[in-house]
Amino acid sequence: MIEGFLEEAVLPRFEGQPLGLIVPHAGYIYSGLTAAHAFKALQGRQFARVIILSPSHQPYRQPLLTTAHDSYATPLGLVRVDRKALGRLNSLLKEEEGPELVSIRRDQEHSLEIELPFLQITLPEGFGLVPLMMVDQSASLVRLLSAALVKLIRSFPQEESTLLVASSDLSHFYSERVANRLDGNLAQAVQEFDLDTFYQRKKRGEMEACGLAPMATVLQTLRLLGADQVTVADYRTSAAVTGDRSSVVGYLSAVISTGKAAEHD
Repeated sequence: MIEGFLEEAVLPRFEGQPLGLIVPHAGYIYSGLTAAHAFKALQGRQFARVIILSPSHQPYRQPLLTTAHDSYATPLGLVRVDRKALGRLNSLLKEEEGPELVSIRRDQEHSLEIELPFLQITLPEGFGLVPLMMVDQSASLVRLLSAALVKLIRSFPQEESTLLVASSDLSHFYSERVANRLDGNLAQAVQEFDLDTFYQRKKRGEMEACGLAPMATVLQTLRLLGADQVTVADYRTSAAVTGDRSSVVGYLSAVISTGKAAEHD
């Protein structure tokens, strides 16, 4: 199914090197094709590790979670968790006076796991996984986590590339007309690359997303690391599959890249 989505998807026209993705996490029949448009940008590339940031759809008291397991299993095999990187990130969060990164077992977070088969297929040589689930979606946590992630990524050997992935669906259960307006505002906000504007738009009710903080964290982190371009790869709603335009969920995928600036370095 995923290979079929990747074959049908159109490679987005972005500049520079891809550093991050924004991808949806609904069932594959609904959002798989939208996700494939962004994942297609990874084909033929290699990344030593992938940091996935997702929301938490389960109630936890701790603001920031990761897995306590050593790997994730999918029908395509095991994905190794980079526990050394997670330990280093936890130390960096403490230096930033941020929250502890709490490890949990047997979590039910689909929004993180559903991205793994796409990565296994587009990055067949493998990668280490750094899984992060954000219970707290505040701008303050975004700033703390972004600062720690920048230090973490800069601490890796230069030849080891790191990819950041934000998992999020957009507006839920509006008419398609309203969803298009809300999701259009979010598409514009991610391309503006400004954390304050991002949260102001959310506060004014101009957009919504279950993974707002994961998106904001990836954008903030990569902006600090030199990315300057967000290319929307695909947008559609669940109506494309169900035909029901009265109540839809919005799906967007995007590629975050170094843009024009890096091409002239």
